Amino acid sequence: MAGLYVKPGNKERGWNDPPQFSYGLQTQAGGPKRTPLTKRVAAPQDGSPRVPTSETSPGAPPMGPPPLSSKASRPPFVGSCPPSSMEPTNFPVVESEILLEDVLRPLERALEDCRGHTKKQVCDDISRRLALLQEQWAGGKLSMPVKKRMALLVQELSSHQWDAADDIHRSLMVDHVTEVSQWMVGVKRLIAEKRSLSSEEEANEEKSVATAEQNQTVPGIQHDP
Repeated sequence: MAGLYVKPGNKERGWNDPPQFSYGLQTQAGGPKRTPLTKRVAAPQDGSPRVPTSETSPGAPPMGPPPLSSKASRPPFVGSCPPSSMEPTNFPVVESEILLEDVLRPLERALEDCRGHTKKQVCDDISRRLALLQEQWAGGKLSMPVKKRMALLVQELSSHQWDAADDIHRSLMVDHVTEVSQWMVGVKRLIAEKRSLSSEEEANEEKSVATAEQNQTVPGIQHDP
């Protein structure tokens, strides 16, 4: 059998020369032949199905459950979007940060406007409450809903929307009383004082306009000689 794998050649080679193998002889004698996969297997006479262990006919359904895959099959993507764009991202949604100075500065300006028109004791109490607001905000003791509503309250206050600002104040006292109870009293008083001051300024302005109209001289009046 080993002679089939040795090329014929010089018969006078030494006893210790390695044999020369032939690729053609190996392919001719290369072991037992395999049954082609396209060949059908004849059905047994007794009628019981028999599948050879060494080969299976193509297209035959597998016996038993299919092997589990390490990766779960995914449905094909529809459209031209790449798969990476269809997968949800794990990055958290960052909310727009509300700065303390954007809320505190308008309140402090409103307090300065009230000084000189409001009792000093009232202004000092409002200032102390605003200091508590600043301390709790900077210390991270206020939740995001409270910060958002305070930003809206300041906008309404700056726009002279007194009723809307007062409604936001009441909603904070109802929904977040434990967070705002120490300083919201001062904000409420500031809204009331600023509203009163604005009404007084409007009344004084109207009075000044009426006085100016009365003092105007009517042109075209001729005096007697």
